[in-house]
Amino acid sequence: MANEQSLQGLIIKAQSGFFTVEMSPRRHGDASQGFIVCQLRGKLKQGRAIGDIASIGDRVQVTVLADGSGVIEEVEKRKSAIVRLDPRPQGDYQQVLLANPDQAVFVFACAHPSPRLRMLDRFLVIAEKQNIPPVIIANKIDLVEDAKKIFGLYETINYRVLYTSTKTGAGIEELKSILAGKISAFAGPSGAGKSSLLNAMQPGLGLAVNEISKAMDKGKHTTVTRQLFPLEGGGYVADTPGWKSLALWDTEPEEIDGYFPELRELVQHCQFNDCTHTHEPGCAVRRALEEGKIHPERYESYLRLRLGKD
Repeated sequence: MANEQSLQGLIIKAQSGFFTVEMSPRRHGDASQGFIVCQLRGKLKQGRAIGDIASIGDRVQVTVLADGSGVIEEVEKRKSAIVRLDPRPQGDYQQVLLANPDQAVFVFACAHPSPRLRMLDRFLVIAEKQNIPPVIIANKIDLVEDAKKIFGLYETINYRVLYTSTKTGAGIEELKSILAGKISAFAGPSGAGKSSLLNAMQPGLGLAVNEISKAMDKGKHTTVTRQLFPLEGGGYVADTPGWKSLALWDTEPEEIDGYFPELRELVQHCQFNDCTHTHEPGCAVRRALEEGKIHPERYESYLRLRLGKD
């Protein structure tokens, strides 16, 4: 190109200080306008950064250079982000796993492996705190008689639960529609069937995502490739391993009840403003628990998170 030009794009890949930016990114199945490999403009790196300046999912302003490469001039303000604390000698650093996710999709198996609902509760608290709408996928429903006996309690507190099976094809088309046109973070324990679900939805997708996931898991806090994968119907998925290690590092114990939808409406009715919902008289939460309005397993999850045991 003879002249530099400024364009808007979406970072879909990040590795070692290089960012692949998709120009005019496809949200609803539109054709891509091409990709440019960029680096950050020096001015963006001035001063001590407390977190990743740019990450996959960020919308950016890019100047295209004469040789076809690009420079990121500006990173637009994030509406949300999945952030992990990365301890460093010079102070804690906020590592952004994914910027601007539209939703977090949590995949848990009904069996093989057994569903780890305490882990799911932790994931939901993190999603609530970071204001990311969650979707729960109850996978491998063909292995149990009634998956709703396991996951139905989440529907009663207004979480969206999708019941799927790659063996029978149940829920696959609905999953496609849930993901279409959105940036979705995928997470779940090993063996839950994330890769199989993605392959069933779009052949080859699960394999590609899994390869990046394995590299990220091995890399931990080192520099690894992070990537958004495009969907045929528009939108992107990003595998985001490590949700269990997303410690609630900036969360005070007294905040935790606010991230349990079934608890937060009751808190105002407790006798004491600083009620911990563990032993105090006049506790609206414990009264609701005794009346069967709160699931005991969810209450136990609340206690463990408040005490820092999970």
